[in-house]
Amino acid sequence: MIPRYAREEMSALWTDSARFRLWLEIERHVLDAMISRGLAPKSAAKAFAARARFDEARIAEIEKETRHDVLAFLTNLAETIGEEARFVHQGLTSSDILDTGFNLQLRRAADILLADLDALLSALKARALEHKRTLCVGRSHGIHAEPTSFGLKLLQAFAEFRRARDRLIMARREVSVCALSGPVGTFASVPPEVEAYVAEKMGLAVEPISSQIVPRDRHAMFFAVLGVIAASVERLAVEVRHLQRSEILEVSEPFEEGQKGSSAMPHKRNPILSENLTGLARLIRGYVSPALENVALWHERDISHSSVERVVAPDATIALDFALHRLRGIVEGMRIYPDRMLANLESSGGLIYSHGVLVSLVRAGLSREEAYGRVQSCALEALEGGGDFRVLLGEDSVVADFLSGEDLDRLFDVGGYLGHVDEIFARVLGSRKGGSRGASPP
Repeated sequence: MIPRYAREEMSALWTDSARFRLWLEIERHVLDAMISRGLAPKSAAKAFAARARFDEARIAEIEKETRHDVLAFLTNLAETIGEEARFVHQGLTSSDILDTGFNLQLRRAADILLADLDALLSALKARALEHKRTLCVGRSHGIHAEPTSFGLKLLQAFAEFRRARDRLIMARREVSVCALSGPVGTFASVPPEVEAYVAEKMGLAVEPISSQIVPRDRHAMFFAVLGVIAASVERLAVEVRHLQRSEILEVSEPFEEGQKGSSAMPHKRNPILSENLTGLARLIRGYVSPALENVALWHERDISHSSVERVVAPDATIALDFALHRLRGIVEGMRIYPDRMLANLESSGGLIYSHGVLVSLVRAGLSREEAYGRVQSCALEALEGGGDFRVLLGEDSVVADFLSGEDLDRLFDVGGYLGHVDEIFARVLGSRKGGSRGASPP
């Protein structure tokens, strides 16, 4: 991922140095397990602890000849350890180290993303509560529908990202496995106890059955979850973009002192942060397809997945980390205009109350078909400039037989649409029986 969309903590996780450190740690634990079972001398552990080092430049130099990164790493280790290096990597294959290390990277990436989600959830909750009763118009198909509250819009996003957190915990658990089973996964050259020992030391579960590699359905699920989270990021970003349009202007992104919106038009305050998130979401979702295609490998293993993962894993996690951080900043800093929301709500001349009138007519005894026709006729006349919707309804002889002027006044009272807001907030923010809210990842 280019530096423009990369944050330091996540980026550091995917450096060569970080990867080699994980490999070194895994090899150390394997050696300790081998020694405890009499398969290597204690002197090997002492030599490893005293002299085992890696040199990135030297590894790169060796790899130019070997065309094999793990062999280059092991050769460099042997140069530093000396004769006792023959006990390192005993009975293992490259995939044992590659996959176990890769899964550790994904687990740590998930930890960073979970922290990002927690921060975003906190911001969404705070602003949803702040605007719990801030009236605005709800829209379907981009057209005014009925009144709602801006707090409910944000509460929807809160619930969506809380589900995202639950899914990421599940995906983190699924990918947090260790596989040290040797060629084609039979443990013919390395005891299963070595795998169990290393898994415990690294905080991983044991892969029950590997084919020399960890099955890639685990990783496909991980990246699919990232793709769904990115889709949720875009959904909220698109809402902000729409609401910041000049003719709507119910919210606007943070706009810092000294920021410029256009090189040509000084008045412009464009929703560039949300537009940026829309673009990043497209990228992250695009990484899901190759991750799914990695599942179907040849026989016990091939390496067609390797090149994909070298690109997809860092790019998807770095981009999503950046996107979640940026979205939190938007939520915390966006300006909200309640007066403009109310003005937009009232701009339809009461048409947004048509459903309430329809329901009341039906409950009063009119057939639904006739009630719909009467209300629609008045609404369309009002839309075409033929009068005020409320007045037209009052003048309709059939409507007047079923609803009094006082009834219509009550139906045109916007406050009635917030009657269940507290209940909805309680349902979302209250206890979650059987859920994983607040659960710590394994």
